[in-house]
Amino acid sequence: MSEKGISAERMLSAQSDDANWITYGRNYEEQRYSPLTQISTENVGELGLAWSADMDTARGQESTPLVIDGVMYFTTAWSKVKAYNAATGEEIWTYDPEVPGETGVKACCDVVNRGLAAWGDSLFLGTLDGRLVKLDRETGTVKWEKQTTDPEKSYTITGAPRIIDGRVLIGNGGAEFGVRGYFAAYDAGSGDELWRFYTVPAGDEDENSPEYLQKAAETWSGGVLGSENGIGGGGTVWDAMAYDPNLDLLYIGVGNGSPWNRAYRSPGKDGTGEGDNLYLSSIVAVRPTTGEYVWHYQTTPGETWDFTATQHIMLADLEIEGKPRKVLMQAPKNGFFYVLDRETGEFISGDPYVTVNWATGIDENGRPIENPETRIDKTGKPALVAPGALGGHNWHPMAYHPGEGLVYIPAFEAAMMYAPEANWKPDPNRGFNVGFDLAAGDLPPDEGFRREVAGTLKGMLVAWDPVAKKPRWTVEHPGPWNGGLLATGGGLVFQGTAGSEFNAYDAANGKKLWSFAAQTGVVAPPITYTVDGEQYIAVLAGWGGAYAITVDGDLLNRKAPVRNVSRMLVFKIGGKAELPAKIDMAKMPLDPPPSRASADVIAAGGKSYARYCAVCHAPGAVGSTVLPDLRRSGSLVNPAAWQSIVHDGALKDNGMASFKGSLTKEQIDAIREWVIFRANQDKVMKSEQ
Repeated sequence: MSEKGISAERMLSAQSDDANWITYGRNYEEQRYSPLTQISTENVGELGLAWSADMDTARGQESTPLVIDGVMYFTTAWSKVKAYNAATGEEIWTYDPEVPGETGVKACCDVVNRGLAAWGDSLFLGTLDGRLVKLDRETGTVKWEKQTTDPEKSYTITGAPRIIDGRVLIGNGGAEFGVRGYFAAYDAGSGDELWRFYTVPAGDEDENSPEYLQKAAETWSGGVLGSENGIGGGGTVWDAMAYDPNLDLLYIGVGNGSPWNRAYRSPGKDGTGEGDNLYLSSIVAVRPTTGEYVWHYQTTPGETWDFTATQHIMLADLEIEGKPRKVLMQAPKNGFFYVLDRETGEFISGDPYVTVNWATGIDENGRPIENPETRIDKTGKPALVAPGALGGHNWHPMAYHPGEGLVYIPAFEAAMMYAPEANWKPDPNRGFNVGFDLAAGDLPPDEGFRREVAGTLKGMLVAWDPVAKKPRWTVEHPGPWNGGLLATGGGLVFQGTAGSEFNAYDAANGKKLWSFAAQTGVVAPPITYTVDGEQYIAVLAGWGGAYAITVDGDLLNRKAPVRNVSRMLVFKIGGKAELPAKIDMAKMPLDPPPSRASADVIAAGGKSYARYCAVCHAPGAVGSTVLPDLRRSGSLVNPAAWQSIVHDGALKDNGMASFKGSLTKEQIDAIREWVIFRANQDKVMKSEQ
């Protein structure tokens, strides 16, 4: 290992290393706070662009860069890796793992990647198709790669690895498609798997199974675990991790169930949902050396709404009720902000940070007090639930300012209609395995109603006081899906927005002090570092991710569509660089063939579309600015061309894989007829405006 290698000692002292950003959350506590003060509330107005670099991937950009000894390393969409001179923007090397394009259909939420881990003189990357790759940090050449998932199943990796004392930790995603969740540790030197921790039982536990899985199995009943359909129950560990070196505890966040609807996943004798279904939607503490289970806390027992607990986990030391407490904090999808004792998992507090209607609060034992009307797996009736499946906070990282005692949350509100589906059957090949009638949640063609629904969508930056258990201040954004956060010793909080801005706020009161027109939505979190004593702020811009590819693009982006311009932006005081001129978006005309199919065919096509297509092309087939608008597809007038794409996989290299294992040619043509019907509806609406 060279003198500049990343060691255990260097990782432990990461918070005091002002010049660098050597791990995903800046330190093991994942606080995303830098003590740098050169850029401050006094001079942030002088911040200017130092350099920028365009990417070759026009998809969502969610990566946190690493900066090590003057070099910036980051991932982009499709799991590519870049290295730049962090001061000048000169490209040093690039690496493409050549992820097969058809892998894109396995990714629920865009072909994104959130970052790298560093150890010794190497970088570690999780690829979308489930590989763990070790790269030489100086050259970008591959040292080894390991397949960490079953390539025959719909596993993906979008999260950043973490490294503890030479153990590379990585989880995966795919719960919506029916996989069984786990995360594992690999030896940084050899790539050998050291241990694997499954988050849900397999369904065949006995006295030889790990005790924690035996206990979990008692909280499931019947359902799909271990079934011949190949549905694994979900519980994927696709993002959050944090580590306390003093307690030697690794904390991970566990995802949603598969299917979402507990009535199918874990039915009781009466056929309705039963059991807490551990360890879904839980925070779990394990020993990083062995993978030994230590404790857990379940944020949403018996989850049925896609309320993952994979959101950012953060550690801090707080004084609560006059006593020092070592705490873990999280704002998961379910809308409550949790403070736990990180040594024991004891519940300290849980309070709503956004509008919540599925529960009225959390009792003294840390269990939610549920609203029975929203427990659709019990009632069997549709319900409008807040938050919805995107949550009150998604993957976008929070930040903590120790001087202010505040956690900054990139929060939003987006309720969802959940409608149980009768006679639902799992499909282990393609499509969402959620157990709800997704077509029933589509917005109707009446534009007035669509506008009313859109008016309920909110975005906000919430400065949450975890001791007072309430927000100290809030900044309202026009809509959801705004970027991750950075807090600094200069009294600043930085955040990008869906409105194509990159902003700096006063950490004490939320006053906007500076703004930069980014020309694209910014969802990734910023970082800060120094080179030769000069402070820089960097953020990877590029609209994308789950909300961006499923949003009603015509409606929400009518005035100013959010383009994807994938670009690294780096700032410093007095920066004089400029971006290229902004290019206006142009859409093909909405000119579909006449809709002549029967009402039954159109209805059947809409049902199939909702399960298999809406996740990428939006529920109303309105498309986004990231993926194609099917209403404008030239293949609508050519049934053979449509079949060649959807059935035969003619565009698999672009991410549009074949659906022939899940949909018949008749079903595929019915989807085409439904898209034609939707296109004609919207054409009429536009002509009447």
